[in-house]
Amino acid sequence: MINDNNQKTYTSLDVVQHYSQLSALQPAEITVLKRLQAQLGSMKMLDIGVGGGRTTQHFSKVTAEYIGIDYSANMIAACQNRFSSSCDKTQFRVCDVREMSQFKDNSFDFILFSFNGIDYISHAERLQVFKEIQRVGKSGGYFYFSSHNLSGFEQAFDFKQQFSLNPLKTYVNVVMSALLHVFNFPTTLKQLKISTHAILKDESHNFRLKTYYVRPQEQIDQLKSYFSDVKVYSWKSGLEITGDEMHCHTDLWLYYLCVIKGSHSLTHVVTR
Repeated sequence: MINDNNQKTYTSLDVVQHYSQLSALQPAEITVLKRLQAQLGSMKMLDIGVGGGRTTQHFSKVTAEYIGIDYSANMIAACQNRFSSSCDKTQFRVCDVREMSQFKDNSFDFILFSFNGIDYISHAERLQVFKEIQRVGKSGGYFYFSSHNLSGFEQAFDFKQQFSLNPLKTYVNVVMSALLHVFNFPTTLKQLKISTHAILKDESHNFRLKTYYVRPQEQIDQLKSYFSDVKVYSWKSGLEITGDEMHCHTDLWLYYLCVIKGSHSLTHVVTR
């Protein structure tokens, strides 16, 4: 594992309370909700890293069956309390995405792993998670997840990129860049520039977490064995990112929509 402290953080009461108060979808999540809207009514959905149920209220209402999982028992308890009046088609279970033996092969039409939850495990475990998600997903179904963008971190880490005509913005950016250098010592900008992925500390929960950052092309390459037709979206705008734009895009995280590979291909149409 990257660090047991990551899991401890997500079980702490202050963090659970924080996630239990969240309710809004991110722009990239709104994009996929709209694009799959016509199909969600017949889909069985797995919501991985459900946290305090931020996405539950949006997706559980429109899917045929909804299961939210999290490796934090405290998060699941918060969800059960928050959605205590939900119908039988909505369930919550304690489950670690690295080992989902409680679910049979080919169980889910749509799998969501939002809020960069996949970024708090090691590189080797990450690849195992993709394999496990492919196993429980149906051939031709969808996997949608977000992950931190190394290109975005690189920009925030580079002191030269922090100056603007706005003195206040410059001050805030320089202070944050300095903190990133302190908490990630002895990592250098030169090392980041030649890396395809890296384990770093950012401002999330006061620099308590070790986070996996990856470049878009490296992420697509990791997915190729288990998924096809990978599309990349900006979390800020919800718009698809293509071509050369992927190499220089500086959103701190991006969303990836993948079609699950399997022996039998189902036909799902995504409107561009």
